[in-house]
Amino acid sequence: MTDGLKIFRLVPTAAIDDPNWQNSPSHGEVVVRALTPGDARIVASEAELDFTEIGAAPAEGNSTKEASAFRNDKLYTVIADTSGRFSVDGERGVVGGRVRIDTIVPMQR
Repeated sequence: MTDGLKIFRLVPTAAIDDPNWQNSPSHGEVVVRALTPGDARIVASEAELDFTEIGAAPAEGNSTKEASAFRNDKLYTVIADTSGRFSVDGERGVVGGRVRIDTIVPMQR
């Protein structure tokens, strides 16, 4: 358990036809346990599959974590969740919703 963790909701805000979704498909709403709103974006993006984890070539540098939709404030907003539905006790991580793992197509099929 880490002190100072809070619950945050990452909620898609862009319209479904917004061109920003072209490279970063929506995961829908995701709930995370994190330190800050900025950390919530990092926690959510770390749950995504990364190019370095499969047989695919990265588009930007060695990792695709920076290209995550969760890190784009035009696609997702971060809202503090004080509803009590999720406990702040526990590890940093995703506690609700589903982070898709089909956002990257491997080179070998």
